[in-house]
Amino acid sequence: MNELIFTVKFENQGKRIDKFLSSVVNEISRSYIHKLIQNGDIKVNNSVTNKNYRLMENDQIKINIPEPQILEILPENIPLDIVYEDNDLLVVNKPKDMVVHPAPGNYHGTLVNALLYHCKNSLSGINGIIRPGIVHRIDKDTSGLLIVAKNDNSHKNLAEQIKNHSFTREYEAVVYGNIKENVGTVNANIGRHKTNRKKMAVTPLCGRNAITHYSVLERYKGFTHLKLKLETGRTHQIRVHMSYIGHPVVGDEVYANPKHNPFKFLKGQCLHAGKIGFLHPVTGKYMEFDAPLPEYFENLLKKLRKMS
Repeated sequence: MNELIFTVKFENQGKRIDKFLSSVVNEISRSYIHKLIQNGDIKVNNSVTNKNYRLMENDQIKINIPEPQILEILPENIPLDIVYEDNDLLVVNKPKDMVVHPAPGNYHGTLVNALLYHCKNSLSGINGIIRPGIVHRIDKDTSGLLIVAKNDNSHKNLAEQIKNHSFTREYEAVVYGNIKENVGTVNANIGRHKTNRKKMAVTPLCGRNAITHYSVLERYKGFTHLKLKLETGRTHQIRVHMSYIGHPVVGDEVYANPKHNPFKFLKGQCLHAGKIGFLHPVTGKYMEFDAPLPEYFENLLKKLRKMS
């Protein structure tokens, strides 16, 4: 059993406990927090609570994270593109069209299935039986680098770096339209869409702070190739922010109009997590890794150059 303890400060008074915890404990999802509350594994001042509880200054919150149960998710011998590995973590270059962790409709062929086969029992259990080792995620149709923790100490350390914005994450994307500025920043809160709960949206009056920096790599006729750097890591952040400024990611079937996509071979957004950097959770050494553009991305750039 892993235990986390927080004392509520004055500035967090009045916040709902589930929203507060999801903002300070990055390695645990909101839905998992709800489950822990329901099971009595989250207590305030040594008493069970509910997800709607409003915090008071000096409240003491204790979170007991149960030891991972025996996994019902099966290991599968799926090839992995491992960029780096040691006893504490590994960096994986995820292909497009691979789901990171099992979910309804996707219990097989996921990155977690592959990791269970490759790492055996050497994965952190902080995120429960469905997401062992997963410190952060990238979408199914986004390719590129993500980090996997092999033990709970590494997981906590890496998640803290993400929370403190000291974790380097750079992407490349092709977006619709010509962005006039060579560099820019989108600073706009992101939360659940009001009517479609499966989507995210810019929500100025609520949601969580989200900041995306971008710079132009190349311009084409009607399209722009961008480098993007995340200062925060909200769900669908780049896709939501680019759509918000009128330049959705090419191929995005959620935040762009699929009918406007002339490149049917893409099957999802043209978005690649090309660089990741962090302090090693044990040695403290800064490490940085790059993943070259995958074939689908290079093919799109070739077509755009021919069109321009």
